[in-house]
Amino acid sequence: MEKITSAEQFYDIINGSDETLVKFEAGWCPDCRRMDMFIDPIEEKYSQFKWYDVNRDALPEIADKFEVMGIPSLLIFKDGEKKAHLHSANAKSPAQVTDFLDSYEG
Repeated sequence: MEKITSAEQFYDIINGSDETLVKFEAGWCPDCRRMDMFIDPIEEKYSQFKWYDVNRDALPEIADKFEVMGIPSLLIFKDGEKKAHLHSANAKSPAQVTDFLDSYEG
């Protein structure tokens, strides 16, 4: 998962025509570290998405704009538009993440 480190990079990525999945997280977040332990096989299985990682604390204005109230959160973008959002309360297990991705109808 590639890290996004600037607002300019974030907008360049999400404005593309590819379906992009962005994980919002933070270093201090225990649920984020738990997700890190199970996300790699999910990323491989759902390779139709380009996967990215954003530190919510480093880019708070982006998190606010896209209504990321808790972390980890997974957002899917295409052509600059947020298409889906898995909120942190529902992103605690591999099953919750895969159910979200399976139900996505991009």
